[in-house]
Amino acid sequence: MPIVTLTMNPAIDIAAGADHIRPTSKTRCTPPRFDPGGGGINAARTIAALGEPVTAIFPAGGPSGRQLEDLVRDAGVPMRSIPIAGHTRENLAVTDNGTGDQFRFVFPGPRVTAPELHLCLSEIERAAVGSHYVVASGSLPPGVPDDLYQTLADLLRDLGVRLILDTSGAALRAVRRGVHLLKPSVRELAELVGHPLPDRKSQLAAARELILAGVCEIVVVSLGASGALAVTRHDDEWFPSLEVTVRSGIGAGDAMVGAMTVGLSRGNPVDDAVRLGIAAATAALITPGTRPGHPARIAELYQQEPETRPSCFSPAGTGRPETPVPQRRT
Repeated sequence: MPIVTLTMNPAIDIAAGADHIRPTSKTRCTPPRFDPGGGGINAARTIAALGEPVTAIFPAGGPSGRQLEDLVRDAGVPMRSIPIAGHTRENLAVTDNGTGDQFRFVFPGPRVTAPELHLCLSEIERAAVGSHYVVASGSLPPGVPDDLYQTLADLLRDLGVRLILDTSGAALRAVRRGVHLLKPSVRELAELVGHPLPDRKSQLAAARELILAGVCEIVVVSLGASGALAVTRHDDEWFPSLEVTVRSGIGAGDAMVGAMTVGLSRGNPVDDAVRLGIAAATAALITPGTRPGHPARIAELYQQEPETRPSCFSPAGTGRPETPVPQRRT
């Protein structure tokens, strides 16, 4: 069944390089790369790259909104865009070619009115019928109430559809119930529970606190270079990261969310879905801009993951795993 993604605050991601970045000096950049951006759109691109049917839903407005629609279409992702009066935002990332440091400039996005928000929710409700998973990812634009994702969770619960959520700040704090899988970074999780999480024990306790409170059923904490921690009511497992040379960090977390959703939609266990997510995130790190990693590269990285499990890689659209991939257990 198709996966649906929601991006309430999409963007055109502009990426370029420069030989040197210094304050007050003109920074002369390489020709820019334009990618469709925003958490749900990035996740949808990875889902499509892995051969699963997906529909991306997002508001779009102004000339930049039309350009975003063209970019999503060119990426081969089916979409339903909701027209808004405001202009879709553009974000900028410039990499210092000498140091490898990446400077990211992120703008707030256009104001979304109550009628426009109603149209977004109505579109999600129509698209979600017949789906098993909806991925909601990213920040909320001005004008949208902090509890939008809670409203979405309640709506999807009534439809029998599972919500995968990746957000932060006030939007995350407003979520109280009904999420299937929540993917915070360790920093976002610490901000949510209100205290530092310096070690694995405290991270595990914070994640399980959310599960026991009924906020979600699964928490996958992204730990950056330290890997990821997956927690359910009764189980937990730490997954190491894969060492690569990073070309762009933009969209790697979204790739992880998209690939995990693919794994779950194919009926694979949580730990196997997380391994697929790590492989997709790693492939995104070594790919320029926000483009998802190539499926063959994701498959190669997935096979490097530890543990012997049925493969998440199935023939496109069948939902059936292929031959198991031998892996090492940690």
